[in-house]
Amino acid sequence: MQTKETQGMLLGFIGVFLFSLTLPLTRIAVAELSPYFVTFGRSTLAGMCALLLFLFTKPKLPTKNQLIRLSVIALGVVYGFPLFVALAMKTLPSAHGGIVLGVLPLATAVAGALRFKDRPSLSFWMTAVLGSLLVIAYAALNGSGGLAHEDGLLFVAIASAAMGYSEGGKLSEEMSAVDVISWALVLTLPMNIYLTSQYLDFDISSVSVSAMISFLYVGLISMYVGFFFWYKGMAVGGVARVGQVQLLQPFLTLVAAYFLLGETITLMNMAFALCVLVVVVWGKKTRAK
Repeated sequence: MQTKETQGMLLGFIGVFLFSLTLPLTRIAVAELSPYFVTFGRSTLAGMCALLLFLFTKPKLPTKNQLIRLSVIALGVVYGFPLFVALAMKTLPSAHGGIVLGVLPLATAVAGALRFKDRPSLSFWMTAVLGSLLVIAYAALNGSGGLAHEDGLLFVAIASAAMGYSEGGKLSEEMSAVDVISWALVLTLPMNIYLTSQYLDFDISSVSVSAMISFLYVGLISMYVGFFFWYKGMAVGGVARVGQVQLLQPFLTLVAAYFLLGETITLMNMAFALCVLVVVVWGKKTRAK
């Protein structure tokens, strides 16, 4: 019989797998579309789906406290992370971006520890720090010239996602994971519709099929469906513990970049992926209060 921790890790992995395609597909989308249109357009698309869902489910209205927390989530995952990732992907390779975002699990764990009474053990911190150091070392050794200037955009994206992930994961203990991301999108939908219209300054017929499919994916999956699994996983297994699963995302992104963009996978890629996998398994065995 699966424990809640195992269930949370499994759900979290499904979410991470879906998120791992975000950077390559965003890079494909912003090659033809404005990064601002991609940011606000994906949120509009996801928000309309959430509104349609609410017409059937008729969820309970959020409390005042929950509205404040939903605002924090929206700032992090509806605006901050998508915008700065889209801007970075205009020039950075998706593989490089995926590796830099490898520090996100540590940032999420720190956000959870500071914001809530989710206090990981010393062993957990050791695995989280080790895993993050592994992906940073990979970025330095991968022939990308170390950290690029545009990585500053990714660091802001990391801070935004960590805030939104930890807050959303915790709020999913009070309302369903689907309702958490849905409310964040529905509440910001009017603003997103307006902002999307401001950047709708191109001929849609001139956009390639690959760019349009990429945009639809980041809108429907990255911005919406992926959070069903991600927030539910953190609610079941704990923000800090399940957040460690995201250490695998850089390497899943590398695989996605290989198939979608033709970027190569080297022996060093696989070696680092195996090391991170060992760290995640080790972290799962540590205790978190």
